[in-house]
Amino acid sequence: MCQTRVLSVSSAKAPFEKTTIERRALRPHDVLIDIQFSGICHSDIHSAFDEWGGGIFPMVPGHEIAGIVSAVGTEVTKFVVGDRVGVGCFVDSCGECEYCLKGEEQYCTKGFVATYNSLDYDGNPTYGGYSQKIVVTERFVVRIPDSLELNVASPLLCAGITTYSPLKHWNAGPGKKVAIVGVGGLGHLAIQYAHAMGAEVTVLSRSIGKKEEALSFGADHYFATSDPATFTTLASQFDLILNTVSANLDVDAYLSLLRIDGTLVNVGAPAEPDKYQVFSLIMGRRSIAGSLVGGIRETQEMLDFSAEHGIAPKIEVIRADQVDEAYQRVLRSDVRYRFVIDVSTL
Repeated sequence: MCQTRVLSVSSAKAPFEKTTIERRALRPHDVLIDIQFSGICHSDIHSAFDEWGGGIFPMVPGHEIAGIVSAVGTEVTKFVVGDRVGVGCFVDSCGECEYCLKGEEQYCTKGFVATYNSLDYDGNPTYGGYSQKIVVTERFVVRIPDSLELNVASPLLCAGITTYSPLKHWNAGPGKKVAIVGVGGLGHLAIQYAHAMGAEVTVLSRSIGKKEEALSFGADHYFATSDPATFTTLASQFDLILNTVSANLDVDAYLSLLRIDGTLVNVGAPAEPDKYQVFSLIMGRRSIAGSLVGGIRETQEMLDFSAEHGIAPKIEVIRADQVDEAYQRVLRSDVRYRFVIDVSTL
């Protein structure tokens, strides 16, 4: 067993405390990682506040983990001590179902084991990256390219793959017109990926306030959705709309922006159900879809693509004792654009 310091919450909406937990002893295929940085995802807040229900407390959030390998099991072949590595949203899957065999472990029919606030297949609770150390089966560890700083790579393990995967799946690329809804923690990365893939990128945001930033990330066009003229000007324009916000939209209005056979893909998850008219789909053979992060193989591909194209999140590095404040700032949209915890301060 390996004892490690963590930031944990004892109950929903409780303040974070510095405590200790024990990680499991290394199994033959396990990797022990000294965590250097852990990103803060909005999912961490939903979980720590138990807004989705089923919270397992005490809870150690964090699924945007970047660090250094400090030990390996006797049968590990992919990594050696000293490697720069990352861990994302899940740490195990059955490995046998059709989706695991396709490298899409996020859709494992048995149910993947989440990095935190989950039970592993032995029934033990999982604890995440707000921690000095973590033990993970090598199959769920990815390599961070040398050209990516660890603190910058950290948010890519969730925010990066969440936006990269649907853009790739729905064929964003040359000749395609792609709209990104929102310029936040997900949106500012989605803009960069869509641009690097060769698509013509339009950003749709509530106000004009983030226009210059959006253009600096690679957007070709920017429109404020608070202006009703936007929906007239852009009618039937887009092959793909990627919705990165967690607020409820006027779905019919956004569907009207799609070309025939266009798709509106959701990666943000509002608390309340969306509403739309079926005729908004029927009249244009349009689709509404969703996407859940990406598999391990695709996550590695995303990291390599990010390194090759110089894609990186804008981050604010914080100390461990600033996490409660950071959560409140996320809720106020007071961050450009992702918080990352310096675990050395834990």
